[in-house]
Amino acid sequence: MRSFAALYEIAAARKGGADALERRLAETAPLPRAAIAATPDDRILAAMTQRIFSAGFSWKVIEAKWPGFEAAFFGFEPHACAFLAGEQFEALLHNADIVRNGAKIRSVQVNARFLLDLAAEHGTAARFFADWPDDDLVGLLEVLKARGSHLGGDAAPRTLRAIGKPAWVATPDVVAALIREGVIDRPPTSKRDRTAIQAAFNAWAAESGRDATTIGRTLAMTVESPSPASHGRHA
Repeated sequence: MRSFAALYEIAAARKGGADALERRLAETAPLPRAAIAATPDDRILAAMTQRIFSAGFSWKVIEAKWPGFEAAFFGFEPHACAFLAGEQFEALLHNADIVRNGAKIRSVQVNARFLLDLAAEHGTAARFFADWPDDDLVGLLEVLKARGSHLGGDAAPRTLRAIGKPAWVATPDVVAALIREGVIDRPPTSKRDRTAIQAAFNAWAAESGRDATTIGRTLAMTVESPSPASHGRHA
């Protein structure tokens, strides 16, 4: 496994120099902990929902329809979404302003209840996310998968990034770089694989002082030919 400094040099060379690379990295710079803690819980539910509906679908379509989602789900106010009546759910299934996927629509209700539970436990859901240690992303992803709905795969780390929490995403380019560096020997499918990735990211963070989002994007940009799957999305 090479040092982060060596990986940074590769990424910079491929992206037009350090200044150009830093401009790219600044696009997804995480927020300070206090700013994450101040995020309204409805915006966390909105971020979850946008990433869940984008999974396996065109993110451009979801972006275009997003005003319809905001209206249909009451601005993602957690109490309103947590206690949808049967007729409200049926109306959503026939609402052409959103993507009418019943399982994903139901996930909004489940995740709203999850956020209300976090708020009861921690004051606000945002405080829970802000206080979670940055060096244990694997543990946080396990909580999201176990207590939320449709928050496996890339949806959870992309949600965290959307609210300013540092997170790496196992995109094809990131996985290719991790395999090349000897961190893993295949795409991650187990807790053991994810723990190995976490250890590598923690080592690079200790060396460089950089966050997981920055390290992950730098890794992706060391891969010579970006994969089609990562076009249009930040790795």
